Amino acid sequence: MERRQLEYFLAVVERSGFTSAAHALHVTQPSLSHGIACLEREVGAPLFHRLSRGATLTAAGEALVGPARQVLRDFGTAHAAVQHVAGLTAGHLDIVSLTTLAVHPLALLAGSMQQRDPRVDLRISGPPHNKAIPDMVRAGVHEIGLTDSARNLEGLESLRLRSDEMLLVLAGDGPDLPDPFPLASLAGLPLVAAPVGSSTRELVDRFLAARGGSARIAVEVSHWAAIVPLVQAGAGVALLPTKMADDASRYGARVHATDPPLVQHVRLVWRGGALSPAVAALLDLARELDLVAEDPEPQPPVH
Repeated sequence: MERRQLEYFLAVVERSGFTSAAHALHVTQPSLSHGIACLEREVGAPLFHRLSRGATLTAAGEALVGPARQVLRDFGTAHAAVQHVAGLTAGHLDIVSLTTLAVHPLALLAGSMQQRDPRVDLRISGPPHNKAIPDMVRAGVHEIGLTDSARNLEGLESLRLRSDEMLLVLAGDGPDLPDPFPLASLAGLPLVAAPVGSSTRELVDRFLAARGGSARIAVEVSHWAAIVPLVQAGAGVALLPTKMADDASRYGARVHATDPPLVQHVRLVWRGGALSPAVAALLDLARELDLVAEDPEPQPPVH
C-alpha cells in the first residue's frame, strides 16, 4: 500500500468522483483509476461503487477513510520532523475552529505563528456544528482543533486556554440598560443570535433553560459578520465574545457586562502521539502569549 494510492483514494472520497479527483491532483484519470484498482487488489475488496455520475464508498471504503487519513498525517509529521531537524521550517497546519474562537484567540496565535514561521501555511476551517470538532481531529481531517467543550475528548490530548467572557452588545441609540445587565432578564429582550447548535446559542439557551425561561430570538442568522450590523440597525441585542464585542464598540455599539458573567471555555485539542513541529510550535506560542489557563476549570454559576 503506497502513500500515493491513499492520496488518490482520499481525493476521490472528497470530490465524489474520479474525474474531479484526477483534475485536482493534476494526474490523468487512467493513472488515478489504475492506482485505485491496485489499492483495491491489495485490500481485497472494492472501495467505490462506480456510478455514471461519480462514485460512492462501499462498506470497505468507509472503513478505510479514517486509517488512510491517519497514515497521511503520520507521513506529514515524519516529513515535517526531518525538515525541522534540518533547519527547514515549512509545510502546513490544518486547524478546525469555532467561528468565535477563530476571531480570538486563534487569530492572535495564527498571526504570531506567521511572524515566526512564515513558510508554514495555516488552513483554518469551521465545523458543521460545534460538537463535531473532536471527531474531525480524531479522524485526521484536521490536525488540531479549537473548541469550547471538554466533552468527547477520548483519544485526544488537550490544552485549556483562558476562558472568554460573553458581553451584551446594543445599538448605540438603543434603550438604556443596566451595566452589568442581569442575565436572567435576557429573556425579555429581542436577541440576534446564531442558529441552534452554535456555541454561543448553546450557552444562552442552557443558562435560560436552567431558570425556566427561553430566549426571544428576533433574528436568527448564520452569518456572523451580519450580527453587529443587525444590532446597529435596531433588530435586537446580541451576546458576543469580548474581542468581537470590542470591535463592535469601535463602530458605535454599546457593550455591557452581564451578571453573572456568561463564560465561554476554550480548549485546543489534538491526537495523541508524536507532535508535528507545526503543532508543537502552536502549543508553545499559546504558552508564550500567556493564553494558557492555570486556574481550575470554572464551573457555571448557580443562582
